[in-house]
Amino acid sequence: MAERDAEEATMSHQAPERSSIPSGDNTVWADISPLLDAACKELGDGEMIHGENFNLFAAMSALEIMDPKMDSGIVSKYCSLDEAIEDGAAPVPLSHDKTIDVQSIIDIMDHLLACEATWHSGHSLAQTVFSCIYLLRLDRTSSHAILHSYCRVIRATCKAVVSVVSDARTHEEEDLFSMTYGLPLDGDGDEKCLSFLNAVEETICRQLRACKAPSSKKRVLEDIEPLQHNLDLEEGFCKALLCRLRFRKHFFHTLACMRRPQGRGFEMARKHIASCILELESILKSAEFLRFGVCGTCKDGIEGKTTASGHTPIGFDASLNSRSAAPTPPRAIKILSWKRAVEYFVKLLHDLDVICSYSLDPSLEGVLRFVVQFQKSKPDLVARAHLQVLLVQDGKLYGRYPIFAVITKASALPEFTKNHDIQKSECFMQLGQLVINMLKILCTNAAWQRRKLGKILQDWRVIYVQLELALRNEVGEVSSNMDDEKMSVKILRHVLNWVEEQTYWIASRFLMLGFELDLYSPSEYCMVYWYLYVVLIKLAEKTHFRMAVSNEPIKRKGKKKKDSLKEVAKESRVHPAILFLQCHMCLAEGLTMMLAALRNDLMVLQSQNPFNTEQERFLQHFELLQKACIPDHISYPSFKESTSYARLSTLVMYNYFKDAQRIAKEIKSSFSNDPEKLAELRRIEQVAEHNGIALNVISRVGALDPSLKVTFEFTHHPCFATAVVKRS
Repeated sequence: MAERDAEEATMSHQAPERSSIPSGDNTVWADISPLLDAACKELGDGEMIHGENFNLFAAMSALEIMDPKMDSGIVSKYCSLDEAIEDGAAPVPLSHDKTIDVQSIIDIMDHLLACEATWHSGHSLAQTVFSCIYLLRLDRTSSHAILHSYCRVIRATCKAVVSVVSDARTHEEEDLFSMTYGLPLDGDGDEKCLSFLNAVEETICRQLRACKAPSSKKRVLEDIEPLQHNLDLEEGFCKALLCRLRFRKHFFHTLACMRRPQGRGFEMARKHIASCILELESILKSAEFLRFGVCGTCKDGIEGKTTASGHTPIGFDASLNSRSAAPTPPRAIKILSWKRAVEYFVKLLHDLDVICSYSLDPSLEGVLRFVVQFQKSKPDLVARAHLQVLLVQDGKLYGRYPIFAVITKASALPEFTKNHDIQKSECFMQLGQLVINMLKILCTNAAWQRRKLGKILQDWRVIYVQLELALRNEVGEVSSNMDDEKMSVKILRHVLNWVEEQTYWIASRFLMLGFELDLYSPSEYCMVYWYLYVVLIKLAEKTHFRMAVSNEPIKRKGKKKKDSLKEVAKESRVHPAILFLQCHMCLAEGLTMMLAALRNDLMVLQSQNPFNTEQERFLQHFELLQKACIPDHISYPSFKESTSYARLSTLVMYNYFKDAQRIAKEIKSSFSNDPEKLAELRRIEQVAEHNGIALNVISRVGALDPSLKVTFEFTHHPCFATAVVKRS
């Protein structure tokens, strides 16, 4: 402010010197223009003037004067909401011409849809949805039934979304999402928003019937006042309004049904989701009519526009809330286009439908499979928040199954053990909380998920050590009740193995997410696949042990010896789930050896990073795994020792990719009722086949043809690379 006053003083000698803050006894205003001029001449690009106590935090929170993205005082058109209203920024009615009034209402609806989609993408509620002046002063719209009912349901919808995201606590991904900044979400009577909306919908339905009625019946309907005076446009406007109002109604019902405890509202929610998608299709169809409406065709087209008509809506000003939007400077927000907003809501509804169609499998393995598969579609924050709220309710799975019962089932323990008193021990209570935390983490976005999974690995390792100590103490104690002692020992042994299995599953998920997030460079693929391979070996061992002991109770009493031998032979076969893991192990080992051989024989994919060594990058990528000792005795020297002797000649003789193909084909019939597993097996076959061919080509002509170039792409699988051989 002092700078501005100084500028005004130097701009003209005729203008009297003034300041918005008067000088007092302890303040003296001085012209700092010469100081700023001198500083500008001395400072280089990226440099700034700061005091001795100016730190990094202060630098991140600093305002850059005169930058419209950073200086919240520069971009405001109005100083207050009242000033905007007095200036006519949000008139009621929108126009004295009823036809223009209806067109303007539809434009507001469309722009609010675009703002809502932008908000869901992680931007501030204050600068998106509540940039609408009508939402900020809802009482002003009471005389305009359509606008009033629509604004009420928008506020109620925002409140429902904020509630579910806050309850799920996934808003940490985007801190601004659930911050309401004192905005009027809890307006008087918001719970009655649907009754207002239904009344308006019924009125417009009658108007639509009236304009479509044959001339003989129009006399009977003459008492129904049309939306606007141009009868040729009446039907189009009625349909455009109805699909937008009905979408709002069904979307609000969807959110309400999904919040019912234990998934009881899912069946009804799916019906509303189907209705929402139909209404969105109608909204898209209405675009052609609106584009050539009463306001004329938009000269610039509608690409990038936030309304179906292509016109700029009235009643919006994003700068009004900029001063109260956040403790940090407001972001520069680009509102999504209307078409992209519709696409966003279509995807959101499909994601919510997937959640609602889930069978609420009580098996933890089934839950983990579902969540991982669901995350492959890259659902947005709102869908993931609903999933998390479903999974964990009142400290139980789906609000139905106690976590200890879920753990005993996952550990292949008998049903009756779920009520054992051992669950009251501190160790098992901590384990239950770890399972809950893991489920919550798996519902976050990929980057947040990977970071959190890496950190909780140490917690799982600590729990493993505690359970191991508890087992030793239990075995060492002599109890008078031997049966009870045996059962507690059995529970501890089963759970101990399951905890270790789960730890390796988390580690494999952690490593695979690195590929999805593109965190590894091609020169690092070798070490990552090597580490993944050793983790998968341990995971397969623990899974095999769990499956082997799942039939531990004697079930063959009374059977003939011949039948008993058949059972033993059947149980001795390797379970398809283990063979499924073995497919991944073959790919990981094959890629490790292939990459190592390429480096050893052809000197390709060598690390060229001048800033750190390969060993330092090994530690950077696997530090969290190393701290948790996953697996034990694994280090950079062991990686170098395992890969230093890899050669293309020996690799071709023993082709790991052929093993992966063979196993995948053998176990397809075992997963005939599992489309997800079948799709994964097909991906494995494709990667194995292409890599096998590439390996043969490289081994034949690689050393003879220096122009041969080998690159790796993720065309067939998100985590396992495919070698591409070309001549440069």
